[in-house]
Amino acid sequence: MASAVETAGGPQLGDGAAEGAPVLLTGLPRQRGDAAAPVADAPPAAPVAAAVAPTPARRSRPRPWRLLPTPTGTPFTFCYAVLLVGTSLYADHGDPSVVSALLQGSSTDVVHLAQAPLLVLVASALWSAGGLLSGYALAFLFVLTALERRIGGVRSAAVFFGGHALATLATELPVGFSVAAGGLPDSSLHRLDYGISFGVMTCVGALAGLLPAWLRWPLLVAGGYQALSGLLAYADPMTDWGHALSLALGIAAWPLLRYWRAQRSGQAPLLGDLGHPALRPGRAV
Repeated sequence: MASAVETAGGPQLGDGAAEGAPVLLTGLPRQRGDAAAPVADAPPAAPVAAAVAPTPARRSRPRPWRLLPTPTGTPFTFCYAVLLVGTSLYADHGDPSVVSALLQGSSTDVVHLAQAPLLVLVASALWSAGGLLSGYALAFLFVLTALERRIGGVRSAAVFFGGHALATLATELPVGFSVAAGGLPDSSLHRLDYGISFGVMTCVGALAGLLPAWLRWPLLVAGGYQALSGLLAYADPMTDWGHALSLALGIAAWPLLRYWRAQRSGQAPLLGDLGHPALRPGRAV
């Protein structure tokens, strides 16, 4: 092999180059005809990541056991339900004279409210009028469980006892004023009034505001029918008015309840989310 030197500025063919081989220019990373030789100046090619197929979203399976209270999921409802089971069983199987005395002492009439209002308001909510199979006892089990899963135990207790106390005072205080004015006899001051119905009706109205529309309106219709049917029957008008007022109290608490639910889920609610859907402003992206 002979060494050839081209004219000025031309490429040189060294002793190690074969005749007929393409002439390569130095300083260029890649040239035609140099497919076999590795290029030192070129960075190593990055490995191509394999395309991962997205995992299909799993459909949420129905979990009917979440309709019932549990010690860890809904501790307030569970403990309260156990307490009501105990008092109801004692009311059915205990000494009748002792049971009658306990119910009389737990009654939220005007006399007891004037003497020990806090004590009697709490004591009256420890009994289920009608027993464990009454409509309000069954509604307590499902409604309080659903409400506590959405806003928590402490807030559910505040809704229940708040409605129980406000509806009781709103129905008993007018009785006291009417007796003082001479419109009712003195025997009206010693009414036998106890149970969980006011608190349950408040929670029914409250829960309706946290449900989708296809569940909200049937629940409100059922609660309204229960309250109005009692008023039309006119068997115990004071208690029936208390049921209607309790339902209205739960509905009035919708903005606060939606704010609590947003806090519990870690989302900051917009001001428009606290009112009627028609009043909500548009959300900017």
